[in-house]
Amino acid sequence: MSGRIGVVLLNLGGPDSLEAVEPFLHNLFSDPDIIDFPFSFLFRKRLAKLISTRRAPMVRGQYEKIGGKSPLKEHTLRQAALLEEKLNTKFPAKVYAAMRYWHPSTEEALNSIERDGIKKVILLPLYPQYSKATTESSVKEWESQLKLRGNSPSLETTLVESYYEFPPYIEALVERVREGLERFPIESRNTVHILFSAHGTPMKLVRQGDPYSGHIKKTIEAIVRQGAFSQDHSLCYQSKVGPMKWLTPSTPDKIKDLADSLYLSQDAFEKRFRKATGASPKQLSSIIRLRNIVANGKKHENFNQLAYDAGYFDQSHFNNDFRLFTGQTPSDFFKSPSFW
Repeated sequence: MSGRIGVVLLNLGGPDSLEAVEPFLHNLFSDPDIIDFPFSFLFRKRLAKLISTRRAPMVRGQYEKIGGKSPLKEHTLRQAALLEEKLNTKFPAKVYAAMRYWHPSTEEALNSIERDGIKKVILLPLYPQYSKATTESSVKEWESQLKLRGNSPSLETTLVESYYEFPPYIEALVERVREGLERFPIESRNTVHILFSAHGTPMKLVRQGDPYSGHIKKTIEAIVRQGAFSQDHSLCYQSKVGPMKWLTPSTPDKIKDLADSLYLSQDAFEKRFRKATGASPKQLSSIIRLRNIVANGKKHENFNQLAYDAGYFDQSHFNNDFRLFTGQTPSDFFKSPSFW
């Protein structure tokens, strides 16, 4: 293969300092694929300024909790270096990163590509599932930057559009699920509920035919199939922004639903209890109380008081339970020579 191949990793980007939070948000909300409603082009920039200014303090606080910056740039550059090392064992290659909303930007990546004399480029989005808001937006920015260069030599470009069912990608996710399951005792792993949380998108995109949600579901199906996971599992969506309706259920809502489901109805609890002990909770409680009565009977002549202390406030209830437990009435049992 003649000449080096350029590979461009397309990614969202993230602020690399607390000072970068507001300009990063401004870039994000200036994207027509993010803020898209009738006539939004008339005031998109002003709206982006308003949103980024208001959201910046809250978002800055969140980044402070994870070290004061997004790890995405470091992770992406590390991926680029590892991929370049691997590709160069097969053919000459140079790998670049192009962040949609921060640095290194698409413009910066193209500057490096031109400087290195690359003529053939593979665009590799780090979004396995295709969406208008991610892959399409990054590709549009790539094409826009190319047009701005005017007389710049044309690049032969190939796009890896999606790889949501690519076996090595699925196997990597299967491995992570297994790592999570290994945190639980072996005997309880089959009862663990596996929760898949994906980045959400507005329902407006779904109605427009955006394939993202369908790709996500196929990814989950492939993970469960390839990992042979028999556990119950659910899919939910995170990172909703703004008042529009997004894909549901949301991750916080789903976690709450799963937590609430741990509290069984009285009927379900009694069925499980009976299966485990052979008695209802009420019966087992009675047996424990009666055993205490029998154990203390030799030390106490007032059996009625013993029954009352054990929680029996009705004499007939006590007599019935006692007869079931010993086969005798309390009076006959405590009078029998075998007891004394």
